[in-house]
Amino acid sequence: MPSGQQSQPDPAARLLGERLRRLRLQRGLTLSEAAVTIRASAAKISRLERAATQPKARDVRDLAAFYGAGREELAEIEYLLSQSSNGAWYTQYSDVTPDFLKRLISLEQGAERIIMYEALVVPGLLQTRDYARAVISAALPMDAENERRVALRLDRQRILRQPDRPVLTALLDEGVLHRPRGGRRVMRRQLEQLLALGQVPGTNIRIVEFVHSGDVSPPYPITHLRLRDGRPTEVVYVESIGSATYLTRPEETERYRLVLNRLMERAASRKRTEELLRRAIEKYQ
Repeated sequence: MPSGQQSQPDPAARLLGERLRRLRLQRGLTLSEAAVTIRASAAKISRLERAATQPKARDVRDLAAFYGAGREELAEIEYLLSQSSNGAWYTQYSDVTPDFLKRLISLEQGAERIIMYEALVVPGLLQTRDYARAVISAALPMDAENERRVALRLDRQRILRQPDRPVLTALLDEGVLHRPRGGRRVMRRQLEQLLALGQVPGTNIRIVEFVHSGDVSPPYPITHLRLRDGRPTEVVYVESIGSATYLTRPEETERYRLVLNRLMERAASRKRTEELLRRAIEKYQ
């Protein structure tokens, strides 16, 4: 690592620190008051909340108990604790992965269900190599690290091949089909892949047609994750240019779940989606 360059905190450790900080503030406790519980200093609690130090399981559990964490919160903390203590495959791409995306990739590993909406591009979990390269190059032209970003995007798709893969629903605005990326050949192969993936058990691809999208389509992508084994029940990921927002409070996730439910109600059926994909493929012949 070059001199002066600091390693970025593990995304799971950062989420763990944020959860502990939220619990502490909900109790109205200062750093010093929390530190007494684990016979440490306020500075150590601060480092733990900022993911500036490796979390120790005993300290984390003692703090969670002291803060009065509920059953679901304890399950989430245990999950994040286990994730932060294990090396992950995606750490090899840390130099080309922004922190907000690291969090999403970490959460994808423990998801039992993922629902996503995209208005501009095919979601990264469903992209072909050439399509991914075209999308990334459009945002970062002439960047020497783009091939590593493409490799990361394809590696993320491993969760769809694992035995405990999540159930995936992708809601795509019809405009995605008619917005060519990388040329006709690249676009045709990408749409052919979507058509094939739609036949795979556990993958549900639906097109939101123009005629139905005006009243229900938000102007930004949304990803909703339900995590398994009692971990934080739901997480909503809303991405913008250069950043993203993570929402876990029930009143927040409910609002976005309603948006996705309305999109699902207006989306084309499986048969109609296949028809739309085939028509678009013919267009790029």
